[in-house]
Amino acid sequence: MLTFLGRGSAFTDEHNSAFFVENDELVLIDCAMSSFEKLNDMNMTLYKHIYVLVTHTHGDHVSGLGMLIDLMQFSVKTPITIVAPSKEVEKDLKYLISNIEGCADPWYGLTTADELKKDWLICSIPTFHTEQLVGKCYGYYLNVNGTKVVYTGDTNTIEPFEKYIEEGTYAYIEISAYRSPVHLYCVDMHDKIAEYTAKGAHVYLMHMDDEDRIEAVLKDTGAQLAPLIQGGLALADISKLLSDIFAITDSLYKDTCMNRNKDHQKLFKYITELGKTIVDADRASFWKWDKRRNQLWTMSSTDLDKIVIPDTTGLVGKALRTKHIVVTNDPYSDPDFNRDVDLQSGYKTKSVLVLPVANINGEFIGALQLINKHNSEGFDEIEDAKKLSLAALVCGIALESETFLEDSHHDRLTGLKNRMGFYYDFGKKYKDYLLAGSGKKMSLFICDIDKFKRVNDTYGHNAGDDVLRFTSQLIESFCSDNDGVYRWGGEEFVMIMRDTELEAAVKKAEEIRVKLMGSEINADGTVIKCTMSFGCALFDPFKTIEENISIADERLYTAKDTGRNKVCWE
Repeated sequence: MLTFLGRGSAFTDEHNSAFFVENDELVLIDCAMSSFEKLNDMNMTLYKHIYVLVTHTHGDHVSGLGMLIDLMQFSVKTPITIVAPSKEVEKDLKYLISNIEGCADPWYGLTTADELKKDWLICSIPTFHTEQLVGKCYGYYLNVNGTKVVYTGDTNTIEPFEKYIEEGTYAYIEISAYRSPVHLYCVDMHDKIAEYTAKGAHVYLMHMDDEDRIEAVLKDTGAQLAPLIQGGLALADISKLLSDIFAITDSLYKDTCMNRNKDHQKLFKYITELGKTIVDADRASFWKWDKRRNQLWTMSSTDLDKIVIPDTTGLVGKALRTKHIVVTNDPYSDPDFNRDVDLQSGYKTKSVLVLPVANINGEFIGALQLINKHNSEGFDEIEDAKKLSLAALVCGIALESETFLEDSHHDRLTGLKNRMGFYYDFGKKYKDYLLAGSGKKMSLFICDIDKFKRVNDTYGHNAGDDVLRFTSQLIESFCSDNDGVYRWGGEEFVMIMRDTELEAAVKKAEEIRVKLMGSEINADGTVIKCTMSFGCALFDPFKTIEENISIADERLYTAKDTGRNKVCWE
């Protein structure tokens, strides 16, 4: 939620100040001089506007305001607006910024919380702090990236904020190690804070004067110290990032290595999510290069169904053709960027990073793609690629394993799935059709090239191979998305047809028979003709797979025995 530039009280080295980013806007809560020094080291050009919410005008909260306005005016050139919690505080800020700091009116905007219409600002909350600032001390109630946030500012009472602290709220509460009339004392707040966390609020402690004592007193309440910025990234953000990464890798290990899930595709989903998390991208996808079909298609992708494109197109195709990482932070000006997905979905791609992945022989076989890096000007080819290198390497190993598995399921001569692929599909695609009482219909046929041995004996085995290739391609051309065709062995083929009655299966077998009978096949330089015989059956879930194949096989033999070149289903 909030990240702190400092979380200390007035007499510590780093004074209390927090920030968050939403829609490319940087929102600061107070700006002490110690906070300004850190802001000056950050890349402030990343933001299209800067807002500073002021809680009150003590120096440890606003002493860096003038310098920040100067920095924006003379160096960064980013618009800045100072937001006062009330009209009275607005007058004091106007005097401070203009007359003491010497900032000219055109250099900044000044408004109140009531006047500023922003989704992230719900309201300012009046509270009590010192006698000298009665009526001029406030906290804030915010909506940060969809989450309710309470920020107390300096206060000697929690009462004005209690109605806003509920389950899921992030409450940032000032706390002191010593009893005084102007701050919340840690001992007095112990039970209250425990109560807030017990009901599901997230409590963070800020404006602290002795962190060790406060931590010791409140250690059993569930409260945490407010997260400090560290090298441009808050320690809490680093912790969350690592936690997210470990959660993904733990799920990956349990689902794959411990055989909780036998779906190989889930491996790619986890690795894709891992890559997205590591570089804080909006979307990620992992692409396979199907060289047999000259296609690129997604093994896993965020928020999208499977995408299939020619391997000569898109930024993924470019990365594989050039064998180099591809980065573009202006994709609509890149001639290789494929806009079709954006046009169809309404999504706007702002930045793209593609890492090609290779097998152990160094042959490129796929690519990891990340889209739209959050809160930045885009991807950095060196730094982001370095962060993703391990994920990309694992993707390559996983894809190579997947390719080996897929190759073992395919017949090398015809390209069709083999008997191993057949049984694998029955454990995946067809498993619901094996359940008795499911109401799902499935049909199959087994077919055989008539007198195929004569082709080999007369024209040679090369000619026989050509006939097998031609026939397999012809059968496959009749496959719908619901069908699967397999080389059962030798010159025999099996087709499985989901959601298909026997009559429709017979009709398809007859169409294939007629088509083959009328085809001329170039078999090793000789034009020959062939015919096929078919045995069809409606799949019976009360019988085993082998028993169902046997029923269709018996009908195939009937077709053979009664003259060949026919379809039998009884």
